[in-house]
Amino acid sequence: MALLEEKIAEIKDPELRRIIEEEVKALKKEKPFGLVFERHQPEVAPLYQGGITRRETVAKRAGNLTETYRVINIHAGQANLIKDSDDSRETVPLADLVVVRRMGEPIYPALIPRDHISGTDPKTPHHILIEADNYHALQLLGYMYAGKVDCIYT
Repeated sequence: MALLEEKIAEIKDPELRRIIEEEVKALKKEKPFGLVFERHQPEVAPLYQGGITRRETVAKRAGNLTETYRVINIHAGQANLIKDSDDSRETVPLADLVVVRRMGEPIYPALIPRDHISGTDPKTPHHILIEADNYHALQLLGYMYAGKVDCIYT
């Protein structure tokens, strides 16, 4: 935005410069520019294959994934939880929970084969269908298949 404002200042016609400055000023009131990610709650990624263990960060599968809990302990298929936002406690069936990670926390993704196509020549190019969060799938592919992928369609 600073570069745009510098360029507006270089406009020689004072009336045109004034009009453009007013329009940019109005636009800045309507829409934030620059680094705005600090204004939002961090993204949370669910790990549906993640095993739930003691001290794990989880969310309710049917709830808001950003409403997180810490697992205190697990007994007879039930997890005793403490809510991160207010330290309230509750007991929830393990089947109703999902492990979550906030943006910046490490995630160790893995590819899980679901099916295969037989009768293909292993020396010819092949296709892989990956169902995953784009960011994490691309991280994994960059690590596992660096220099070996021709096209990725997301």
